[in-house]
Amino acid sequence: MDEAVSRRRLFGAAGVGAAAAVGLAAAVSTSSTGGDNHSASSTGGGMVYPFRGNHQAGIATPAQDRLHFASYDVTTSRREDLVALLQDWTAAAERMTQGLGAGPYGPVSGPYAAPPDDTGEALGLPPSGLTITFGVGPSLFRDSAGQDRFGLADRQPAALRRLPHFPGDQLEDKRSDGDLCIQACADDPQVAVHAIRNLSRIAFGRAAIRWSQLGFGRTSSTSTTQATPRNLFGFKDGTANLKAEDPSLLDKDVWVGPESDQSWLVGGSYLVARRISMTIETWDRQSLQEQETVIGRTKGEGAPLSGGTEFTAPDFSLQGRGNLPLIATESHVSMAHPDHNEGRQMLRRGYNFVDGTDALGRLDAGLFFLAFVTDPRTHYIPMQTKLARSDLLSEYLVHTGSALFAVPPGIAEGEYVGQGLFSG
Repeated sequence: MDEAVSRRRLFGAAGVGAAAAVGLAAAVSTSSTGGDNHSASSTGGGMVYPFRGNHQAGIATPAQDRLHFASYDVTTSRREDLVALLQDWTAAAERMTQGLGAGPYGPVSGPYAAPPDDTGEALGLPPSGLTITFGVGPSLFRDSAGQDRFGLADRQPAALRRLPHFPGDQLEDKRSDGDLCIQACADDPQVAVHAIRNLSRIAFGRAAIRWSQLGFGRTSSTSTTQATPRNLFGFKDGTANLKAEDPSLLDKDVWVGPESDQSWLVGGSYLVARRISMTIETWDRQSLQEQETVIGRTKGEGAPLSGGTEFTAPDFSLQGRGNLPLIATESHVSMAHPDHNEGRQMLRRGYNFVDGTDALGRLDAGLFFLAFVTDPRTHYIPMQTKLARSDLLSEYLVHTGSALFAVPPGIAEGEYVGQGLFSG
C-alpha cells in the first residue's frame, strides 16, 4: 500500500495502516465520550473516534456539526451477500473513521486499469470527528407480504415495526423506511458525504440508496461540554436532552437491556428518523409573544416562561394573568417534557436541513429529527401521537419522512457490524 495516498499521512500520521492509526490515536491525549464507551483523540483536524466499542459511535458521541444520512434497500436475495456487505462496510467504515481511505489502496493507487477503491474527495482532509453508525429496518426481516427474506424472521424484535401514521403526517414513500441505514456525522460536510458515497459504492449489486438526507447545524447537544444549538425557528433546541455524562439515564432510556426479546440487540438502541418540514414563512410572520407561547421558552435565553435561566426546571403549575399557566399546557415544552410523559426521555441527535425551495418559492427546510431510544413503543410513539394531536407547534410542522431502525451494539475486534444477528 502506498501510504502517500492516506488522509492521515497528509496531516502528519505518515506510514501507518488502519491498526496503527488506532494505536496512534491511543497515544495522544484522550477525552471520554461517556455513554458510547469510546475514547476520543484530538488531532489538528479535530477529534478521532474509535470505530469499535461497547456501543456504536455516533449515538452518545458529542454531536458533530454535519450529517449525511442514507437509507438502503437490499437488492440481493442471498443471505451470504448480505453478510459480505456488512463485513465490507465494517472494514471501510473503520478505515474512514480513522482518517484512511475506504480501501487499502486509496484514490490514486492500486491497479491502474481498475477503478480506485476510494473516490478521493476526502484526500488531504483529517477525520473531522467522523462517526459511522449502522441500523437495520423491519423490512430486512420480512417483505411487504410478510415473507422471511434472509432467514431472519425469528430474529426480528417485537419493537421493530414500521412506525404508525401519526395525525397530520404527509409521508412520502421516497423519504421513508428502508432495509438498512447509515448515519455519518462529522465536523466537515465533505468527510460525511465521502463516507456515504464510498459505502454506497461498495454496496453496488447488493444494496442501493432508497433515500438520503444532508444536515447541518446540530439541533441537540449530547454532551455537557456543548452549548445548546438553535433550530431554524430561532429557538434553542434540546436543552433537556440526555447527555453522555449520565450513563444511568442512557441505560434507562437509550440502550437496549438484557430484558430484550432479542439477545443480538442488547447494548444497541432504536433509531427514530423523521423528516419534519417547517413552514418557515408562516412562522416568521408571527409575533414574538406568539412564538414564545408556542414553544414555552424565551427566544433569547431559552428560559422557561415560568422564569429562571435556560436550565431552570419549568414550573408548569405557576399561573399568571387570568389564572392561566405561564407555560401554556399545549406548548411544545409542556407536551414533550418527561414529567408529562411518564418520565421517559430520548437522546435526540437531529439536524437542520435546507433543500432549496419548493415550486412556490418557499424554503424547503426544517428539522431532520433523529432520536435513540430503548423502546419506541414506550419512548416515542405515545409522545408523538400526543404532540401530533395537541402540540401548538404542530401547526407549523409537516412530517414528510419516517423510519425506524434497530441499531446493533458496538463491534468488538474481529467482528463485523450486526454479526450477532446472523450467529447463535
